[in-house]
This record gives sequence, structure tokens and C-alpha cells, in this order.
Amino acid sequence: QVQLVESGGGLVQPGGSLRLSCVASGFTLDYYSIGWFRQAPGKEREGVSCISSRDGSTDYADSVKGRFTISRDKAKNTVYLQMNSLKPDDTAIYYCATQTAWGCTLRSDRYYYWGQGTQATVSS
Repeated sequence: QVQLVESGGGLVQPGGSLRLSCVASGFTLDYYSIGWFRQAPGKEREGVSCISSRDGSTDYADSVKGRFTISRDKAKNTVYLQMNSLKPDDTAIYYCATQTAWGCTLRSDRYYYWGQGTQATVSS
């Protein structure tokens, strides 16, 4: 059974950092690509970052480039999202998702397994 569990969210001041984790079970990161998405109240879900199963290539939304870094630990079957220089606009529920067909893509409609999300709040 495919399962994704996110953790690491919380309350942080502007300029601070958080590291989100996405622990995968029921499948291996060797064959499944992972995407991070976020949804703020009243806004549509937005693709944040992704990492390809095949070669580890990555992509980022323009809004987070240079501040967020995605990485994976295959031994732990876990993907991380390091978020630095956080801004109030980064406040959202963050979800990880997985699929096997599309590689690294920020299109949410291409993912078919989703975690339940973790809340990140950036506020002073």
C-alpha cells in the first residue's frame, strides 16, 4: 500500500527555516518521482518542487528558487524540502505526492498518491 507521511511543519518567523520530510512506504524512490505542493487559504494548489526517480533531477517554482532545496535519502525512502529565508507568503499546507509516469513535474494533475499535508506558518 502506497503511503506518504509529511512532517516538519510549524510556526517560524520571517527569514527563518524549516525542513519538511516526506516518508514513503509501499514503494521505492528508485521508481517513483516526488513532488512538493502547497495550498494557502483561498488559493489554488501550487507546485513547489520535484525530484525525478530516474536521475535525481530537480525543478522549482520561480517563487522559491534560491530559497528551497529538495533532496532525497533512498536508504530512508525519504524526501526532504529545506526551506530557507521564509516569507509570510510561504504560509500554506505543504503536501508531497508521487507518480511513476512523468518524472519531475510541477503539475499536480500528474500525481496520483498524496500525503495528508503539514502546515507551515511564517509570521512574526
